[in-house]
Amino acid sequence: MTTTGEAHGAAGTGPWWWVRWRSAVLDVGLAVVSALECAAEGFRFAHSAGLPVPVGVIFGLVAGAVLVLRRRWPVAVVLVSVAITPAQMGFLLGLVGLYTLAASELPRRIIGALAGMSFAGTMIVGFVRAYQDAAGGGLTIGDWFVPFVAITMSLGMTAPPVLLGLYVGARRRLMESLRERADSLERELQLLAERAEERAEWARSEERRRIAREMHDVVAHRVSLMVVHAAALQAVARKDPEKAVKNAALVGDMGRQALTELREMLGVLRAGESAVPVAEPVPLAGVGAAAAAAASRAAQDEGAEGPSLAELDELVGQSREAGMVVELWVEGKSRVYAPEVEQTAYRVVQEALTNVHKHAAGAKARVRLAHRASEIAMQVENEPPPAASASDARLPSGGNGLVGMKERVAALGGVFVSGPTDAGGFRVSAVIPAGR
Repeated sequence: MTTTGEAHGAAGTGPWWWVRWRSAVLDVGLAVVSALECAAEGFRFAHSAGLPVPVGVIFGLVAGAVLVLRRRWPVAVVLVSVAITPAQMGFLLGLVGLYTLAASELPRRIIGALAGMSFAGTMIVGFVRAYQDAAGGGLTIGDWFVPFVAITMSLGMTAPPVLLGLYVGARRRLMESLRERADSLERELQLLAERAEERAEWARSEERRRIAREMHDVVAHRVSLMVVHAAALQAVARKDPEKAVKNAALVGDMGRQALTELREMLGVLRAGESAVPVAEPVPLAGVGAAAAAAASRAAQDEGAEGPSLAELDELVGQSREAGMVVELWVEGKSRVYAPEVEQTAYRVVQEALTNVHKHAAGAKARVRLAHRASEIAMQVENEPPPAASASDARLPSGGNGLVGMKERVAALGGVFVSGPTDAGGFRVSAVIPAGR
C-alpha cells in the first residue's frame, strides 16, 4: 500500500512506484509547475540574499522538482517545503505536500507534527514579511494587524490542504474497506454455492442409493422366488402335473406382484421428475434450500407407503410355498411403529430370506421378531444347506443385499450384524430404535 492509501494492484502498469501512468503524468506535471514557480521565486531570493542569480534559480528548480516524490516520500516533500519557507518560495510545493501527507496512511501524530511545523514556519515568515511591509511603507496600523495577517495566512496555507487530505484519505480507506467487504462477500457466496452444490450432489446420491435399495428389495425377492418355483416346476412337471400347475400359478403371481411394485416405484419417480422445472434457472440463494429439500424428500420418501410388519406372515408364507422350511417366532406384544421402522424391519427379513434362497437352497430357516420397550429386534438364521441342494437353481448375487440392509438400519440409528454361525449356517441380526 502506498503512503497515500492507494493499494498497489497486482496488475499495476505504471513506472516505478506509480500504479498507473495517469498518476505518474500528474505528479510529473505538478513537479514541473512547482519547479518553474520555485525558479521564478529563486530569482527574487538571489537578489535579496546577495547570491548569484543562477544559484537561486537552480536552487528553486531542484526544490520544486521534489514534488515528483510526493507519493513515495510525502514526509520529505513537506520537510523541503518547510525548509524553503524562509526563502518565500514553494507555495504549490507546500500545499500539495500537506495534502498528500494528510491523505497518506502515516500515523496522525506525524501528520499533526509536520502540519504544525509548516504552520509555525509560515506564520513566522508571514509575521516578518507583514511587519517589514508595514514598517517600510510608513503605515500606522494597530498592533493587532501584523499577527492577524500572519495567522490568517498560515491558516490559509495549512488548514485547507490538511483537511482536504484527511477527508480524501478517509474516503479512500472507506472505499477500500467496502471493496474488501464486497470481495469477501463474493468469496463467501461462492463458498456457499459450492457447499450447496455438494449438498445437492449428496442428496442426489442418497436418492440414488435409496432407489437402488428399493429396486433390489423388490426385484431380488420376487425374482428369487420365481426362479425357485420355476426350478421346482421343472423337477415335478412330469411326475406331479397338479403340483406343476400350482407352481406355475405361483410363478405368475410372483411376476405380477413384482411388475406391480416396479410400476408403483417408477410412477413415483416420474411424478418427482415432473414436479421439478428443468428450464427455469434456480437463484443462488435457493440452491441450499433446494438441496435441503431434496435431502428431506429422500428421508420422507423412505418412510412413505410400503410394506409393514403386518405382512410378515405373508412373506414367510411365500418362502414356505417355495419349499423352504421357515419357522416364525414373535416375542412381546405387537404394536404399531413408525412407517420407516416397519418398512426397514420388513426389508431386513425379506432380504435375509432372499439370501437363504440364493445361497442355501433347501436349508431350514428361523425368523425371530422381538417387540421390546424401546426397540424392535429381528434375527434370521439358516442352517447349512443340504448336499443335494447343489443341483438346485443357481441365483446370481450382486453383493448388495447385506450392504443395503446395513444402510437402512444405520439410517434409523440401529445396529446391524451379519455373519456365519458355528454350525455352518448364516445369521442376520438387526436392532432398530422404536421411537424413530
